[in-house]
Amino acid sequence: MSLIACATCQVNMAQGGGDAAGWSIFFLLVVILAVLGGVVFLLARLIRRGNAELDPELCDDYVAPSTQS
Repeated sequence: MSLIACATCQVNMAQGGGDAAGWSIFFLLVVILAVLGGVVFLLARLIRRGNAELDPELCDDYVAPSTQS
């Protein structure tokens, strides 16, 4: 692949450009994990709040049908 690269890219990659590419991949991984962590936190919080006991005045009086006859 070095035959396709321009002279500037060849010199920069040889002088440590690979290190910069590694750090940018690491940075993007950290950003993706932070966003996924935020989404998981939000969903867990919504589930916990949905399962929390609410004011009985605001709850429906739905009774699940029994499976026994």
